[in-house]
Amino acid sequence: MEIKQIKETCLYVSDLEASKNFYHDKLKFDIISRVENSHIFFRVGNSVLLCFIPATSKAKEAPPPHYAYGHQHIAFEVAADVYLDWKDKIKELGLEIIQEQEWKNNLQSFYFLDPDKHVLEIIPTGLWD
Repeated sequence: MEIKQIKETCLYVSDLEASKNFYHDKLKFDIISRVENSHIFFRVGNSVLLCFIPATSKAKEAPPPHYAYGHQHIAFEVAADVYLDWKDKIKELGLEIIQEQEWKNNLQSFYFLDPDKHVLEIIPTGLWD
């Protein structure tokens, strides 16, 4: 028995409309579900990005209460041959690349922020291999 992958990742956001504008309108993630004052969910490749309003999620009984505050971090993996295209796209969207990082095997990643100042990263396939 082994776990195949992490299927869902949560971010806790302050404004669902700002999250929609960023993740759907700019990054082009498909919307799976939206409930006002609660959450918005996006399809990201084979995974799901769950964006919750923390106070609402904290008060629920089912699923179990969960919440977080502060700047969280997630990384999005892209094919190595489109990594530079993603870097260009982020710049074209007017988003600031706040840091670039060199990793093993001369692979690089870069970081940028969402509207809640969560630290997002684009990594090429192979970075964790």
